Amino acid sequence: MSDSTYTVTGMTCGHCARSVEEEIRGIGGVTGVAVDLATGAVTVRSAAALAVEDVRGAVEEAGYRLT
Repeated sequence: MSDSTYTVTGMTCGHCARSVEEEIRGIGGVTGVAVDLATGAVTVRSAAALAVEDVRGAVEEAGYRLT
């Protein structure tokens, strides 16, 4: 298992957090996503390390930025 934490900007509400979570869960191998709306921290658990570009693409698809 691999855990990685990213910072996402632009999320302002629960709907924002759910959108980001849903897109990241669509990445192959992801087994869990936890979003801390207050800090913008998104922790992703996966079977193996993920490529940052895959996570960035999912976050951008949801309409936010990975910093």
